[in-house]
Amino acid sequence: MPVTAKLSRKFYERFGDELANELVDWFNQVDATYRTDLRELNELNFARFDAKLEQRFAQADANWERRIAELRVDLIKWMFIFWTGTTVTLFGAMIALLKL
Repeated sequence: MPVTAKLSRKFYERFGDELANELVDWFNQVDATYRTDLRELNELNFARFDAKLEQRFAQADANWERRIAELRVDLIKWMFIFWTGTTVTLFGAMIALLKL
């Protein structure tokens, strides 16, 4: 919401309506220019922030995928070791029972 500059009545009486209105218009133009510049700067900063945030999310996603893949490999390795040990023990027990 833009705020227009106002000057006191005394200022208008001393310098005249034309000069005072010109000064008020100039203040308002400067204000509008600074607001526009600030808005553009904020939009640029937000775009940079958004790009960095997206990059960090992509990196985190890649790290999670890598960790899940590592855990899956570890799980398969331990499952193989467990089932191999169980199978060898079972076959050993069966052979021992058959020899009796």
